[in-house]
Order: sequence, then structure tokens, then C-alpha cells
Amino acid sequence: MEREQRKGDNMFVLLDEINSKPGVFSSYTASALWADEYRSKQMLEFHLNEAINLSSRKADFIERSCDWIIDHFEIGMGKSVCDFGCGPGLYTSRFAKSGAQVTGLDFSRNSIQYARRQAELTKQNVDYVEINYLDFETPSRFDLITMIMCDFCALGPEQRSRLLSKFSTLLKDGGSVLLDVYSMAAFDQREESRTYEKNQLNHFRHKEDYYCFLNTFKYDADSVVLDKYSIFPEKSEPETVYNWLQYFSPRACRQSFQQQGSKLRISTGMCQVKLSRDSIPSSQL
Repeated sequence: MEREQRKGDNMFVLLDEINSKPGVFSSYTASALWADEYRSKQMLEFHLNEAINLSSRKADFIERSCDWIIDHFEIGMGKSVCDFGCGPGLYTSRFAKSGAQVTGLDFSRNSIQYARRQAELTKQNVDYVEINYLDFETPSRFDLITMIMCDFCALGPEQRSRLLSKFSTLLKDGGSVLLDVYSMAAFDQREESRTYEKNQLNHFRHKEDYYCFLNTFKYDADSVVLDKYSIFPEKSEPETVYNWLQYFSPRACRQSFQQQGSKLRISTGMCQVKLSRDSIPSSQL
């Protein structure tokens, strides 16, 4: 009887931890997704599935987006573009067709290797760099920096500040940053929830059988949502993965960039930024 009581006590403590709500952006586990060999292969498969909006958008949307970006920013011969979080090169390969000099950065070895193979097959001269883009350094300067699929939203405040400072350094005077963000309308649609599932997403998170507990938490004061995954494989050690998403209003976008001395224009679903090293924040933006 005493032994059964101890088991019950231990289970209560474990479940309490699984369902606990951490402080906003208190833990960061990007490497558990992008640097893990097994999961990064799973992510690559999702990237390359042109029929779904999961890791990447559908092929027709990407095609229309790239046509607009190339036209709007006059990308072509003599222009340079750097895509932060390029994945398997779905955007960079299309930018390269315009004749621009293109660089792609990504944390995932599998995605970068795939992008390099495709560039070789199509004889495209794209410089793919396997790196955490927060650590990227180069003497090159760019006319356009892109950051697509709401990557910006997955970063905490300190990381975003560090990234914006890097953008200011890497851009040519008069250069632009194009990024998309999750809106407050999308935040309002999110709800807190608790679910569990065996072998979630068809063994996406582990090659062993596993149980996954998913807790979705909202932080209304910060406009942040956390998907907290508590993963219990059959044989391997348990782990917790934190997927943070920051949601933005146009005002919040302006404030983020103005702190870096940036001039900002907002359009639906994206921030288009005009940056220069000597630009002055404008209170009228």
C-alpha cells in the first residue's frame, strides 16, 4: 500500500510539471528541432510537401510571393539578397533565377545539404551557409534581407534585438528587410488547451514509440503563445520542447524596429523595413 502511494505521489508531481506554465520565453529549445538529426529530416519532408501549409507554405503561394518580392524590390543582376532561415531553398532558388547574388542561412544541416544539391543540379550560384543566423557574420552587404514563414515570431525579445542590430550592420544603405509576422487577429483565435497523443504526427518527434503531452499557454500581457511539448519515449530520456510565438500589432512592429533606428512601413501580414546605419527613429511612424 505504501509503495502504491509513493507511485501516486510521483505521478502527481510529474503531471504537475507537465502542466505547469513557465515564465514567458524562459526556455529556448530550437536545437531540439533544427539540429536533431531525426527531427530535421522530418521537418525537411514537411518543407518539401507542396500541398500543405506547415513548415513552408504551398507551392503556388511561394511562387506568387517570390514574383511580388522580385518585382517590388527590383531584384536582379547587380542586387544581393540574404534569406535568414532559408530551409531547403524554396525562396532562395527562385531569387537566384532573377540573376541576383543570393545567400541562404539555416540551422538545419539536412535542409542546407538539400538546398546545395538542388543548386548544383540547376547550376545556380547560391551561397548556402549552415549556421544559427544569430551568429552569422560576413563582410558582404545586402540590398534585401528576407525572413519568411514568421521566423521572427519564434525569437525572444533579446534575440530579436540582436537580430535587428545584425540587420542594420548587414544591409547596404537604403537596403530593406522583408519579414512576415503573426497578427493580433491570429492571437485572438488561439486558445489554451491540453492534449496528449501517442506518436504525435506519425512519429514526428521520435523514432521510438512515445507519448506527447501538448500544453498550449497564452500570455495575454505579452501577446505570446507557447506550445509546450512534454515527450516520453519508450526507452530514451524524456524531454520538453518549447515552441514560442510572439504576435504583433502594427504598433509593436514599429516599436521593435524604431529601437534600432529604423524607418518602417507596414503592410498586411508583413513588415517592410528601410534601414540605414545613420537613420533616425521617427515618432510619426
